[in-house]
Formats: sequence, structure tokens, C-alpha cells
Amino acid sequence: MLDPAPESSGRAGALSATLSSPAPDVRLLTVAGEVDTLTAPRLAEGLTGLLDDERGTPVVDLADVSFLASSGLAVLIRAAHRATGQGRPLHLVATSRAVTRPLEITGSDRLFEMHGGLEEVLSGVAGGGSGPVPGGAD
Repeated sequence: MLDPAPESSGRAGALSATLSSPAPDVRLLTVAGEVDTLTAPRLAEGLTGLLDDERGTPVVDLADVSFLASSGLAVLIRAAHRATGQGRPLHLVATSRAVTRPLEITGSDRLFEMHGGLEEVLSGVAGGGSGPVPGGAD
């Protein structure tokens, strides 16, 4: 549905957000680049697409995000509240300090099911687990 914007590829500060379904019960938004005031609307658009499909486990892979500003954090928090309102947790794959630190400092990490890798989420869903998968990102 969403692909990297051709006009932003190769520019510093570019953000790509791509929706996919890597497993039957998983809806995945893969995000790469910098999330700041200019790119947060693209993240919001991707999250809207992810959560509009109320089937399956919503997962946001932020492993390739190199910067997360407060504007991006606000977008993620709104998405977490929306997912909770739908009766399902929003899973985040966060591996870099650039992403985990803002989440931890604000306490926002508690709004998400945190994971240190996409494999954790996929094995948890495939294993029938609907709760948090142990070993979230530190």
C-alpha cells in the first residue's frame, strides 16, 4: 500500500513506510529513516493503514529508524491508544537506542508490546501467543 516516496529517496531525513503481511495473522508496517516533524505525517498515514485493517496483530518495525523526534513519538502514542481501543496491543520492534530511549524516558514503552526483533513477534503469533513475547528491547 505505502512505498518509499520516490521524491524523498536518497535525501537525508527521508522516511519510508511499507505495509505488508509476513504471516497470515500479522499486519506489518516497516519504517525506515528519520521520524521528525516533516516525516511524522508519513508515519501517521502508515499507522492509519495498519490499524484500519482490524484483522491480525498490528506490528510496527522501527529497526531501521535512525531518529525519533517528539512528533513521531506522539504519532506512535496515538496509534497505541487506537489499537487498545480496538482491543489489541500494538507491537513495536525497536532495536536502536535512537528509538528505545525516547520511548523509555517518557514511559511510552509501556503502551506497546516491545520486541527486540521481528522474529520474536512472528514466532509469538505463530505459536498462538496473544500476549507479550518475553525479551523486549532494552
